[in-house]
Amino acid sequence: MISLIDTHAHSYDEKFDADRMVDGQPQGTRDDMLQRAFAEGISEIWMPNCAAETVSGMMALAHQYPNRCLPMMGLHPTYVSETVETELAFVEQQLAQTNFLAVGEIGLDFYWDMTFVPQQFMAFETQLRWAAERGLFVSLHTRSGHDRNAMLEAADLIDKLALPGLRGIFHCFVGTLDEAHRAIEMGFLLGIGGVATFKNGGLDKVIPHIGLEHLVLETDAPYLAPIPFRGKRNEPAYTRYVAGRVAELLGTSVEEVAQATTDNALRLKNSNRPMPV
Repeated sequence: MISLIDTHAHSYDEKFDADRMVDGQPQGTRDDMLQRAFAEGISEIWMPNCAAETVSGMMALAHQYPNRCLPMMGLHPTYVSETVETELAFVEQQLAQTNFLAVGEIGLDFYWDMTFVPQQFMAFETQLRWAAERGLFVSLHTRSGHDRNAMLEAADLIDKLALPGLRGIFHCFVGTLDEAHRAIEMGFLLGIGGVATFKNGGLDKVIPHIGLEHLVLETDAPYLAPIPFRGKRNEPAYTRYVAGRVAELLGTSVEEVAQATTDNALRLKNSNRPMPV
């Protein structure tokens, strides 16, 4: 069986609560969902944090499945509000107390609401600095909107800060080939998820022109389910469908994609220099 790493899944999300109904059918428990993933060869599930309110559920899974469900710590840009300083203080406290996989999910989101964009930039820069100081990689959320390119503005800030050793993943990468090259030149990996399977997702014009050494796989579960599950609840077991689409676009085997992307993820993970607790 192939081994895969889902580098971005909100496995603690309420959409996985026990016996939640989806399309009129019960989906079973969160543990059922995770067991399906493990049965499909998902060796690790990397869990990005969103805000203080999501930590308890995330850490419960991390304690239940050590070495399989790995938590990150960060403040998601769509959770940035007038309470940003309190939220950041909480993130800093958590980073001081626990060895996390990464600082994430952090970044910029211009899609939903532009009210707190200055605070988003402040939170993003603060957390980038914390990651560099602690030797942790970052998981970046960059969603464009309102005629602003979040990926390029995030890249510009990272270049400006020039933080030594900063590295990570542009999660849910859906950009152009030029934007892919920009991320790669910065030393970042591209997180490829269900959008790669969408007919008009655009990644068919990008993935064939970049090497497997620059890619990792993800689901962003419970969001952005790949075809044939588009529009339904996503889950880590569906990483295999993303791997299949990447293999198709590159004209190679699923086994090669699985091996390369897993190696890339483990290399990034093992590059961490976590501070002693």
